[in-house]
Amino acid sequence: MTLPVAPPILPMLAKAVPDVPAQPDGDPAWDYEPKWDGFRAIVYRDGDDVRIDSRNARPMQRYFPEVVEAVKAALPERCVVDGEIVVAQGSRLDFDVLSQRIHPADSRVRMLAATTPAALVVFDVLAVGDDDLMQRPLADRLAALDALGLSGPDVFATPRSLDAAVARRWFDEFEGAGLDGVVAKPLDGPYQPDKRAMLKIKHARTADVVLAGYRLHKTSTAAKPLLGSLLLGLYDDDGGLQFVGVAASFPAARRAALVEELAPLVVGPDDEHPWGDWQDPSAAGERRPGAQSRWSAGKDLSFTPLRVERVLEVGYDHMEGTRFRHTSQFKRWRPDRDPGTCTYAQLEEPVSYDLGSLLPGAPGTA
Repeated sequence: MTLPVAPPILPMLAKAVPDVPAQPDGDPAWDYEPKWDGFRAIVYRDGDDVRIDSRNARPMQRYFPEVVEAVKAALPERCVVDGEIVVAQGSRLDFDVLSQRIHPADSRVRMLAATTPAALVVFDVLAVGDDDLMQRPLADRLAALDALGLSGPDVFATPRSLDAAVARRWFDEFEGAGLDGVVAKPLDGPYQPDKRAMLKIKHARTADVVLAGYRLHKTSTAAKPLLGSLLLGLYDDDGGLQFVGVAASFPAARRAALVEELAPLVVGPDDEHPWGDWQDPSAAGERRPGAQSRWSAGKDLSFTPLRVERVLEVGYDHMEGTRFRHTSQFKRWRPDRDPGTCTYAQLEEPVSYDLGSLLPGAPGTA
C-alpha cells in the first residue's frame, strides 16, 4: 500500500468517566457519539487492496469478506478510516453472533458472511487520497467524514451531536439497541494512536449473584495458592444455575485470603454440583465455566467448585444475552440473601430502541 498513513496504526482509546461532559459556554468543545459494541477496526484501502486491522493491529479482513467488498463500494480509492464492525440481529446488535466470525475455516466464515453479514460504522478519517489528516483537529476530520456521504446500507457514518442533552438521551435510549454507552471526543484534538484521549460513559449497574466456584491465578503455586477469579451464576426460569461471568482484579494479599476463606465451601470429588457436568457433551447448550471455545483454546479452564451457599454483589456495565459482557467487579458479600433468590429477574431491562433508526437498511435490521 502507498498511503500517506501506513499500517499498523493502533486506534485512539477512551478513558472512563461517570457522566457526559457539558459543553463550555461559547464554541462547543465535545463531539458526542454512541459507543458501538463490536470489533474496533482501522480500515486501509488502496485501490482493490483492503486491510482491516483489529484493536491490536492484527489483520482481520479474511473474517469479513463482505465488509471488504462494502469498503470497495463505499469508501474512496485511497483512504484510512477508523470505525467499528457490527452485526445486527433484528432491533439490536449481537456481539455473540459477531464473535463467531473469528473462525479458522474459510468455508464457515463465508457461510456466516452470507447469513449474518456485518456492517461497518465509521467515526473518524485518518487519510484521504494523499492527505494525512491525523494531526488535524477532529472537527476537520469529521468534515472529511461528512464529505464521504456514508449512509449505508453496509457502510455508515456514525450518528453524532454537539448537544450534551442529546448525548444523555442516547445514553438512556440506545442500550436497547445493544450499544453500551456514549463517547465524547475533543473537537480540537488530533488523532492520538493508543492514547486515551477520548472519554467514554458506560452503564454501571449492580446485581446479586451466586458464588459457585473459583479459578486459581496464573501465578498460583501449590505452596501459595492464589485466587484468580470468582465464578458467578444466576438461576434461570427453570431453576438451572447458569454461568454468567467472573469477578476478578483482587489485590495479591486478598487473593491468598480468599482461597483460605472459601476452603470450607469446596465441593468434594463425590459431591454434587450444578456445574458438575461441564465436561459432558450433553450439556453443550448450557453455559458452563469450563466450556472450550476458539477464544479459550490452550487455556486451563479448570475450576474449584464450591457449595452454592454464598451471594455477592457485583458491578457490571452491560449484558450480552444471558451473561455479563465484561468482567464484573466485586462489591461486597450479601449474607442476607438466599442464593435461590438470585435470578435474572433482578436485572434491569433497558429501554427498547430500534437499531434500524440508527443504521437504516443495515444487514440484519429488517
